Amino acid sequence: MPSENVDGSENVDGTEPAERAETPTDPPRVTTIGAAAVDEWYAVSNLPEPDGGAYASEVETAPGGVGANVAVGLDRLGRDVGLVSRVGDDEYGRLARSWLAETGVDGSRVEVGDDPTTRSVILSAPDGERAIVTAGESVRELRLDSATLESVVGSEVVFLTAYAPDRVARAVLERVLDAPEADRPALVFDLSGPVAELAGRGTEPGTVHGYLHHADLFVAGGVAAPAYFGGREAAVDRLAAVRTPSVGPAVLTHGADGMTVIADGETTRVDAFEVDVVDTTGAGDAFLAGLIDRWLLTERDPTAGPSKALVDAVRFAAAVAAINCTERFTQAGLPTREEVRAFLAERDVDLQ
Repeated sequence: MPSENVDGSENVDGTEPAERAETPTDPPRVTTIGAAAVDEWYAVSNLPEPDGGAYASEVETAPGGVGANVAVGLDRLGRDVGLVSRVGDDEYGRLARSWLAETGVDGSRVEVGDDPTTRSVILSAPDGERAIVTAGESVRELRLDSATLESVVGSEVVFLTAYAPDRVARAVLERVLDAPEADRPALVFDLSGPVAELAGRGTEPGTVHGYLHHADLFVAGGVAAPAYFGGREAAVDRLAAVRTPSVGPAVLTHGADGMTVIADGETTRVDAFEVDVVDTTGAGDAFLAGLIDRWLLTERDPTAGPSKALVDAVRFAAAVAAINCTERFTQAGLPTREEVRAFLAERDVDLQ
């Protein structure tokens, strides 16, 4: 039998609920689902090769996690956003929650459980490139009780990272597809890691397939997409065959090499902005926040066609990511809307 929460709601997978704050009556306009993590950041002399070493000249601690990064990015852009996540009842969990409380993000759906808080060790080289090792079970143990699930699908936009546990990703997809089409939120899915890296802790290939065919916006990174689809060209071909007007576009990100936009069976390349890179950690999360903001939450110019609007949205998101790369740590470098506008104006980029 499903277990009941103190408010009478039930976990959708029948497991015991974790402690969480009281859920507000009205869901936020955007809900992100993913980690609110702690990043332990090391400025290293080099990224070590196997059996090699490096020297860390600085060690810092900063907020991170894909779910929290995207939520804070949208908050900086002035959006009403909430986070669904899970942290441990430990020093890292308290730190993650205190950082979140300093933002405008609704953190009432961040559970507190008994497992160690998810955290990442980030090795950042002088050129801004990095390597990441993640530990902690808290996000892997995330469950959605029935009240939280209903709140999630009551938002206008729902974002999930592939690092969300498979049971959570499946529950959201099934609930959205069960809803009348007019009442469904826009689904944004980020294939944020290679399949091998997601095994046992993230979204399984079968569930990714469901989002591939049903998400309103499907985003995949330069490492994750080839690993899932069997190569970069194969990724473009597969997405071009699947992403129809009734489904929505897909965007492949290639770091400094730009982005590929796939919509209505056509592909368009968009260049990245050149900046003096300090730290690339979280640039993809910053891009996602900008893309959700511009494509799904901003009123579009009725005189501009959908293709132009989508390319403009990707360029706006690319500006958010570029600005993020000029600062240390992900959330510290997430820009405001005014900062993005100034960045684009300096480069004579006019977005409608």
